[in-house]
Amino acid sequence: MEPPLFMLLYLNLLQNIKTTSSYGRRSNQTIRVTSGVNMDSMDWEKLVAPVAVVTGASRGIGRAIAVTLGKAGCKVIVNYAKSGMEAEEVCREIEESGGTAIAFLADVSIEHEVESMMRAAIDSWGTLDVLVNNAGITRDELLMRMKRAQWQEVVDVNLTGVYLCAQAAAAVMMKRKKGRIINIASVSGIIGNIGQANYCAAKAGVIGLTKAMAREYGGRSINVNAVAPGWVASDMTAKLGDDIERRALETIPLGRFGKPEEIAGLVEFLAVHPAAGYITGQVLPVDGGLSI
Repeated sequence: MEPPLFMLLYLNLLQNIKTTSSYGRRSNQTIRVTSGVNMDSMDWEKLVAPVAVVTGASRGIGRAIAVTLGKAGCKVIVNYAKSGMEAEEVCREIEESGGTAIAFLADVSIEHEVESMMRAAIDSWGTLDVLVNNAGITRDELLMRMKRAQWQEVVDVNLTGVYLCAQAAAAVMMKRKKGRIINIASVSGIIGNIGQANYCAAKAGVIGLTKAMAREYGGRSINVNAVAPGWVASDMTAKLGDDIERRALETIPLGRFGKPEEIAGLVEFLAVHPAAGYITGQVLPVDGGLSI
C-alpha cells in the first residue's frame, strides 16, 4: 500500500513522478486445487496451526505480514497477481523459519479467482482461520484530470477485492463460528489526500465495510478490524528526493517513516493473539502520529 502524500504528492505530480502498482495480473503461475475436502480423511495435525490467507503478499507490507504470520506458526497462502518469483521467495523464507506456505495466483477483483484461492486453503489444510486483505494499487492523478478507468481500477482492487475476499472467507468462518479478518486500510481513507481521490475513497470504503462486517459477523465470533498505515518505507519513498522526504518527515510527529514489520506486528496481534479476542470493528492507525 502506498503511503499518503498530502501536498507533497501534488509536488510529485508536478515533477512527473510516476507511481507504480504493487498489484497487477501478468503471471502464468498458478496452483491447481480440487473442489472439496474430505474432513474425515484429514490428518488432524493439519488443523492445529492457524491457516491464513494474505492478499498482495509478494512485496512490501504484504510480504512482511505473510512472513510474520508464518514465523508465528500460521500456514499461509501467499497471494500474488504479478510478482510470482517474489511470492515464491516469501514462501521459501517462511519455510526456512519452519513454517508452511503456498504461493497462489489470483486477482482479488475477480470473484471466481477469489473463490479458488479460498478453496486452496481448505483443500490444503482443511480450514481457514485468518484473512488479511492487503492487496492494493494506486493510480494517482488530480481529481479534475482523473480518468474513469483510473477511478474504477483502484476501486475494483482496493474495495471490491476486500468485499469478495471477506465474503468468501466468512462463508467458511461462520460455519466454524471462529475467524479473524484484518483489512489494510490507510490514513488516506481517514483524512484524505490530494491526488488520490480514488485511493482515499476506496480506503474510506474499506473502513466502513470493516465496521459493517464486525457488526454482521460478531455473533459468529468473527473479529473484523482495520489497520491504517501512514508513510511506510518502500521503493517509492526511496525515490522521493531529499527535499520532498524532508517535508514529509516534518508532518510526522515521530519524525520517521514506518517499517513494514511494524505494520505486520500489529496484524499478527489482531490475527492470532488471544488478547485480541475482544477487539472488533476498530480502525487502528499506524502512522507515527500523522493523523493526530
